[in-house]
Parts: sequence; C-alpha cells; structure tokens
Amino acid sequence: MAELQGHEKRLCQNGIVQPLLTDLYQITMAYAYWKSGKTKDHAVFDLFFRKNPFQGEFTIFAGLEECLKFLNKFHYSASDIEYLRDTLPASTEEEFFEYLKTVNATGIRLYAMPEGYVSFPRLPLMRIEGPLIVVQLLETTLLTLVNYASLMATNAARYRIAAGNMKLFEFGLRRAQGPDGGLSASKYAYMGGFDGTSNVLAGKLFNIPVKGTHAHAYITSFSDFSELRNTYLEPKGGGKPRDLLQLTLSWRNKILPLFNFTSIEASEGELAALVSFAIAFPDGFMALVDTYEVQRSGLLNFCSVALALNDLGYRAIGIRLDSGDLAYLSTVARRHFTDISIKYNLPWFETMLIMASNDINEETILSLNEQGHKINCFGIGTHLVTCQKQPALGCVYKMVELNGYPRMKLSQDVGKVTMPGKKDPYRLYSETGDALVDLIQRSSEEPPQVNEKVLCRHPFEESKRAYVTPSKVEKLLTLYWENGNICQDLPNLQQIKERVKHSLKTLRTDIKRNLNPTPFKVAVSDGLYTFLHDLWLKNAPIGELS
Repeated sequence: MAELQGHEKRLCQNGIVQPLLTDLYQITMAYAYWKSGKTKDHAVFDLFFRKNPFQGEFTIFAGLEECLKFLNKFHYSASDIEYLRDTLPASTEEEFFEYLKTVNATGIRLYAMPEGYVSFPRLPLMRIEGPLIVVQLLETTLLTLVNYASLMATNAARYRIAAGNMKLFEFGLRRAQGPDGGLSASKYAYMGGFDGTSNVLAGKLFNIPVKGTHAHAYITSFSDFSELRNTYLEPKGGGKPRDLLQLTLSWRNKILPLFNFTSIEASEGELAALVSFAIAFPDGFMALVDTYEVQRSGLLNFCSVALALNDLGYRAIGIRLDSGDLAYLSTVARRHFTDISIKYNLPWFETMLIMASNDINEETILSLNEQGHKINCFGIGTHLVTCQKQPALGCVYKMVELNGYPRMKLSQDVGKVTMPGKKDPYRLYSETGDALVDLIQRSSEEPPQVNEKVLCRHPFEESKRAYVTPSKVEKLLTLYWENGNICQDLPNLQQIKERVKHSLKTLRTDIKRNLNPTPFKVAVSDGLYTFLHDLWLKNAPIGELS
C-alpha cells in the first residue's frame, strides 16, 4: 500500500474516477445478477480492441496505472448508495444496497501487459478475474481509462515516428475535450514520445517539461519604442546595465544588407515587443515572428535582438512560425541564421531552434519532410489532443469464462467472435530482436520455448499457419493486482516513455510506416484453434433449408 500511496502522490488521480463513473446498465446488470443468486459466480473477462487506430498497424497500451488506482479505491460511498437508491426502480430490494456497501476489489485479480508496450488487435491488454458482479461493475471505468490513454499514446508515437529526432511539444490544452481531456492528452502525449507540454498543471502533476513562448497578442500590445518602460539589461556576467534597444537598433542597421533590404520596413511595435520580452527572459528568448511579416519584419527584428543579447553574454533560443509556407519560411530563416553565423563567427547562431506550430498534423510533418524544411521543433495542438484522424480506439470488455467454463460470443461478423477461455499471449522474437508474431494460447498449455518450433495459426482461417522457432519468448500478461494490492513496482512516466521507445524498436519499419503498413501477425496455438472451433460448432445454431 505504501508503494501505491507514493504513486498517488506523484501522479494523483482525478477525483471523478470512482465507481459511479459507469454506465447505468452495469448497475442494473449487477442487480439482476444479485437477484439471480450469482454473487458467488467467478468470471474472467478480457479487455482488448479489434482494430488498430489511425489506419496503422500498432497500438500503444496505456492507462494501466490509472486502472490500478481505481481498483485501490473501488468502494461505494454512503452518498453513492443513496443516489442509486433514488435512481433504480422502487422495486429494487433494500438488501441489494446493503450488498453494494460490501463491494470492493479485494477479490479481483488483474493481469495486464506492461504499460507502454506495443499491442495489436485481439490481444488481451488485460485479463480481469473475480466475482462476476464486481468484475462487471468495473467494465465501463476500466474501458474509459484505457481507451483514450492508448489512443492518445499511439497518436503521439506516430507523430514521433514522422518527426524523427525533431523536438515535439504538445500545445493542445485550449483545444482539448475539457480539462480532463487536456490533462490526459498532455500525460499520454509525453508517454508516446513528445518532449514536453505547454500545460502547466500537467507539468506539475506528471513531472513533464513545460515549454512556452508568447502569443501574437504580446507583439500587438506594443505600438512603438515609446511604450518601453525599461530598455536596460545587465550583462550575464555582471556589470553595468546596457541599453538593449540601442544595441538592437545598431545591429539591425549592420545586418540589413544580409537581408537584401534597401530600407527598413520592419515593424517598430514588433521590435519593441521583442526587446521587452528579451529583457524579461534574456536566457530564454524565443520569439514568434509571423505577427506582421516573417521575411521583411519578424526575422530581421529577431536577429537584431538576438545579436544584441549576445553582446551581453546571452544566447537566444530561436523562433516560432505559426502561419504561412512553413517549409519555405524555415529555409529562409535558416539561411539568414547561417549568413549571420558565418559573418560574425557565431557558430551557435546557425543552429538556433526553428519551431512550427501552424495546425500541424502527422501528414503535415511527412509533407514538410519531403519539401526539405529546416524546422527542428514542432508545437502540436488540435490534431494531436483531439485525435482528429480517429476519435476513439474501441476497446471492448468480454466475458471469456464463468465458473471454470468457457464463454464465447458468436457473430455473423467473424471479427466480433470472441476467443473463449483463460488465455496467455506471448511475443516471439527473431535472432535480430525483431518481434515476429504474438501467439495467444490457452493458459493450461505449456508456454512456447526458445529454439523450439511452434505452430502459429490464424484464429479463423484454416489455411493460414506457419511454424516459428523463436530466439526469445516473452510472456505479455503479468499479475498486477491481487488481494487488494498492487503486485508489481510501477515505473514512473519517464520510464514508461522509454519503454514505448524500446517497444517500438522491436517492430520492423514496414509495420510502423504511415502508408500501407504491413500488418503484424497475431496468431493462436494449435490447441486454442481447435478449442475455439469445437466450441463454436457446439454453440452455433444449425440452419434448416426447406
């Protein structure tokens, strides 16, 4: 319990995550189960998804720690019971509410993949075992904690793959689905591979690096130099303050020929704003340069201030582009940085940051890559946090066993047929460390062994099968919750972020590519294949022709 308390202090859980954060039908089913005398029934449920998001072929599993915290505090309060008493039909027996007072997660066993692992369709992300009524009551809350988290982490991982080694910052709080969506987006974007966020509260709660510059409003709040109340800045090494505005104006005249201008057309209000901001943040000077005109105003003004700061021992960080032709403007900016670097022997000037933040999505980054841009950092908001390309993952929660007997959902849509019984998934690796296939088999079967040939079958297509001789075998489900306690040490967010990175490296490039990715194979053992199809035939109704 001390371990969990430490985690709660580090990553406190939103107070709305509680037993009533569920669908009403979970409560009505619980009453019907109770009324039917099923309080002693023992069930096994699998939580999984049927299709990867974003037209891709992988998904990052996320949300496990939040699920464990939820189990830790799963208990109906007196006010919960009173609300349910008023909400359920008047015919609901009082004894049921007395039963709900005793309900908690001490009888639950939860197995899960490690948070941050890549996962694939049909693979159990979690296996939940315990009293039928309790396991059923957990369904909606576990799904809401896993669905968006996994979707968001996957979206972020795709941006990371597209951006390569460029810096990525999440700027989406103002466009997120409310404050809860904003916090979750910041957390799982960082987990998926982003370098930081603009969300200050997320930075505090989750220990995520926080980044931010200024908005266009700051630039337009200045009209001319007369509005500068102070123009002096003390050198970094100490000494008498110097007039930063005069240094800037001097530098602007010096570098004007490098911009091929015959006269100065740059906005004085913009320059005044940049001087003011530089005095406030001399060690963190990063400027938005597209308020008026990037080439004829913003870049010239920024470079002038940056050179003036250099005279005082400070180094500017870079610029942000928020509109226009990003590939072209970034090239122009880098060229000017390079020209100044060479002329004045300032190597650091050439490599200053160029951030782009103009409604960026995954396709935008890939297109910019093809255009040969000079951007080395992206600030991404709307498309990232709202997952505009696909708004939901679609995890499901299905019963696979009751009182030791397998359960199976049949459907005319083969994609919705569930795999019955208690199962364990394994990841089989090649000699080079690549993940070859994920193999699902019955828990009663002996696990696959290293360097021993194993038959891997498609769960529903008889002719699709192959032998695999793994060089490494990894069991994917681990017991995380038992007897009311977490059974494993939980990594922090930074460690999970590294796990995501490592897990993605085990996938071949063609599986991760944006266009027409190769599907990763999820197979079943020969024993599970036979078991599944025997049970299917036994339970499927036989039609009659006349």
